[in-house]
Amino acid sequence: MKYAVAISAALLLSAGPPALAQSPNDLVKEAVAAQGGAEAMHAFKSAVIKGEAKHWEPGQSEKVGGEPRFLGDSTFTLTADGVNRVARVDWDRDMKYPAVERIKYSEIVTPTFGAVVDDKGAQSPMSGIRLAAEMREFARMTPLLVLRALESPQGVAAIEDQKLGDQTLPAVTFSSGNAKFIILFDRATKLPAAVRTRDDDHIYGDSNYDMVLADWKQVGGIKMAHSLSYRLNGTEVQRIAYKEVTPNPTIAADTFAVGDDVKAKAKPPATEDVPYQWVLRRIFLGRFLDSDKVVVPANGELKLVELAPNVQQVVGGSANNLIVAMKDGLVVFDAPVSDVQSRWVIDAAKAKYPGKPVKYLVLTHHHMDHTGGMRAYVAEGATVIVPEQAKAYFEQVAKTPHTVQPDALARQPKAATIEGVKDHLSLKDDTVEVNLYNIANPHVDGMIICHVVKDNIVWVTDIWSPGRDAKRTPGVLALNEAVKRIGIKDATFAGGHGSNAKQAVLDGIVAQN
Repeated sequence: MKYAVAISAALLLSAGPPALAQSPNDLVKEAVAAQGGAEAMHAFKSAVIKGEAKHWEPGQSEKVGGEPRFLGDSTFTLTADGVNRVARVDWDRDMKYPAVERIKYSEIVTPTFGAVVDDKGAQSPMSGIRLAAEMREFARMTPLLVLRALESPQGVAAIEDQKLGDQTLPAVTFSSGNAKFIILFDRATKLPAAVRTRDDDHIYGDSNYDMVLADWKQVGGIKMAHSLSYRLNGTEVQRIAYKEVTPNPTIAADTFAVGDDVKAKAKPPATEDVPYQWVLRRIFLGRFLDSDKVVVPANGELKLVELAPNVQQVVGGSANNLIVAMKDGLVVFDAPVSDVQSRWVIDAAKAKYPGKPVKYLVLTHHHMDHTGGMRAYVAEGATVIVPEQAKAYFEQVAKTPHTVQPDALARQPKAATIEGVKDHLSLKDDTVEVNLYNIANPHVDGMIICHVVKDNIVWVTDIWSPGRDAKRTPGVLALNEAVKRIGIKDATFAGGHGSNAKQAVLDGIVAQN
């Protein structure tokens, strides 16, 4: 599958020619008729759907501009009660990345709360942002979406024809609750061709997120798409195939049961600033931190851990930073997730080292979980240092429009200065020397490790997580080979994940049989 999420695509509006051939309500009426008519759709009240899914993540590609990383295959059973607007999905996921593992869990979604059930049956409440994202996606995928639009004409509005691949299709907007969908229609069949939202992505900026519909079949008196391809700016990130659909089944009474203790802790759906793409794609990745604080657990917080008087590690979230204070300014390593963590780190660094501006941001590699907050540092005026392989990529990241959810740089525009490290770069003054090395590794094409020389501290991300990972992996071996070649000895290693550990720990892992 060709990688098509070129960041430049996010710069293009999806608008086609402005002329409207039909009224929006006529387009909706035709779609309802094409699916079988309002009466038949009203009779379709519930369903049990068994299917298969595949997932990809463009922000975890091996190479900048390369193929999206294949995450794994899944099977699922979706039980949906359209009358009460509740649903349950039982997932069995065969993951290939970031780890080869089997994940089984269920999601229960209601209009007021959500719950996640693990493979042992233990329930936990969904965060408000997860519930909002799941509710939007269930509303997107229901075969009754156009019927709901027909019966809520006040939520339907005209919009110019929309581009979908090489087609230009008539479309309407439909506002339902906090969601605003753009429904595109096939000119020949009159059926919905795609359901689009305009989403913010921390890397790609203003983006089209499309559910493209195909393989229409008769089920329970209506036509229903059995192929759902989810595309971010044209690149597929999820593919769902329905294998068996049972309309209006008898649903067991306990299907949607959630314990009172979980209900009491559950949050209502978030109504603003929902990072939809972060939530959905981290769920696809099997690494979503289900918290309304986004970067830290619900009961957690970011904090500084001092590794030396001028070196602080930021821990407590799903990914870490390193702060190094030089004579006239600060160097920050990595920018996890979004503006949320970046703003905390910038404020904490300035408070810890008063009067020192953030002069440099060093991004170890291009993966989105360590770079989504980069633009906040550009707004601060920092020079961004990246692997040479990713220089053009991050130059484009700095330029992408963010109008759907304006970030720090959108609110405070500033030209970006991006520098690439081909092999080695040194940042130094008469107090501190920080050496950056672009090393060979199996995780990604373009990976920087950092050595704070005087304090003998090495910053490493993903190829080893000190304090957490104890297996002898290809990433560990690549790191060990690099530090031996450089001549680093007896260092403390601080990680973009995990915590920190002495070099003797790394040596012990490498020595394993």
